[in-house]
Amino acid sequence: MNIPKIPFINIPDKPLTSTTQDFVPVADITNDIVIYKDGGAALIMESTSLNFGLLSEKEQEAVIAAYAAMINSLTFSVQIVVLTQKKDISSYLNFLDEQSKKITQPLLAKLMQDYKNFITESVKKKNVLGKRFFVVLYLSPLELGVAKSIAAVTKLSGPLPFTKSYVIKKAKIALYPRRDHLIRQAGRLGIKFKQLITPELINLFYSIYNPEKPAVKKEPEVILENK
Repeated sequence: MNIPKIPFINIPDKPLTSTTQDFVPVADITNDIVIYKDGGAALIMESTSLNFGLLSEKEQEAVIAAYAAMINSLTFSVQIVVLTQKKDISSYLNFLDEQSKKITQPLLAKLMQDYKNFITESVKKKNVLGKRFFVVLYLSPLELGVAKSIAAVTKLSGPLPFTKSYVIKKAKIALYPRRDHLIRQAGRLGIKFKQLITPELINLFYSIYNPEKPAVKKEPEVILENK
């Protein structure tokens, strides 16, 4: 009986030679600008947060009106990114332990202990999450040159369609006025925007592609004695 050969089994295994960098669209980060492999560029700003629920009704209406005015004033596209990560607060609990040892007043010591118990119970019920808010201003490669940009879109693995100095120069001319406009409009909301510089951008992308593992709580060892 002739058993047909399955072609997929006959194909020898090939080692994976691709690296993470092959899948990351970023070509370089320099001069506080992110340069992409297709020739585009981006400017990233981090935003402070606003506790909308604690505002009065009139304050909430003013914030909504200011936000609507900011959105209606935009003549360019923006991207809002929310980065959520699990937080390890063990170092904070250790800090509370050290500070509680310095307290001499019994009432303050009791308040500190109650606060530590509250934090510990809150962590047991749910994970502690840290949120960071970013606004991305993107410069399309089509804004730099149509012919070269179309060629770059069809072939992302090749060299940059433009020199880095040219991309940075064009990005600053186009994105800086947009950045300043958003900073002014966000000020009416009580929110501050801060442009990330090169080291901060590198740390941001590294943390995104290399997330930290959440801390694992070790259970106490139980020693059984034979009696």
